Amino acid sequence: MGPWVHGGWAVHHGRRLGSIDFASDTAAFYRDKILVPFFEFHLKDISDGKLPEAYMFETGTNVWQEYPAWPPPDAKARTLYFRDGGRLSFEPPDEADASDAYVSDPAKPVPFVGYAALGMPEEYMVSDQRFAATRPDVLVYVTEPLEEDFTLAGPISPRLFVSTTGTDSDWVVKLIDVYPPDRSTPAAKGDAESHRDIGPPAVTLAGYQQLVRGWPFRGKFRRSFETPQPFVPGTVEVINYSMPDVNHVFRRGHRIMVQVQSTWFPLVDRNPQTFVNIPTAKPEDYQVATQRVVRSKTQPSGLEVYVR
Repeated sequence: MGPWVHGGWAVHHGRRLGSIDFASDTAAFYRDKILVPFFEFHLKDISDGKLPEAYMFETGTNVWQEYPAWPPPDAKARTLYFRDGGRLSFEPPDEADASDAYVSDPAKPVPFVGYAALGMPEEYMVSDQRFAATRPDVLVYVTEPLEEDFTLAGPISPRLFVSTTGTDSDWVVKLIDVYPPDRSTPAAKGDAESHRDIGPPAVTLAGYQQLVRGWPFRGKFRRSFETPQPFVPGTVEVINYSMPDVNHVFRRGHRIMVQVQSTWFPLVDRNPQTFVNIPTAKPEDYQVATQRVVRSKTQPSGLEVYVR
């Protein structure tokens, strides 16, 4: 697994994606050290074919890691809990009744990048999320600055206790690496061809909120993908799902952030927030809804992660 867009190992150098520099030609490494030896062994019998079970590029430190299994055997499951005051902590909440809420309006969806784009900018997967953190329809939870490097290696699994005033809702969870306020911005090198359409604006990395992984879940499928079910307005239910794996190091001085929202437009089609067949939804089906995320002792919302 490398730090590329789809097929990026073949058409880009893999040095950078948007504002994020990976410090080396990661695509060349993959082709020369992984792809060619694989085919030489299986097609020509001219190499030993000894590749690790998992060959993973570790973002944050920008190094390749070899693992005998995935997730790594030494990775331990832990939960990052949503806490009061927008805090994110490994300590579970102890309040008997606590929650956070926001109003989601399908007519004013949260965009997936903070600038105008004609298509899907390749850099959206690491795009700066500061624009979203200031919106009233996005919940933000963040740790204190880390005192040492913190490595996540494996899947990310949200477990949310939620309610809505509607009868359907999307739940989008984003894991974000917050850079320190004194971070410098090095000059860009390589992969200029990765900027397409209307490109991202120039940004400084001081305080940058790098998207590490984001993934949506459509609430009507919380119990079954075969049989969607409406929400009962105001009733708390649990949303469990798995996001794609990560291999990322949050460096010392950085902070870990989680954002929760109900729209991610136009990356994800708008949910009317009423229980209807979305492809045939009528304009009047699109309704404003208040979304609530519970963070109490008995219903502790958070993210399960694998920590090395």
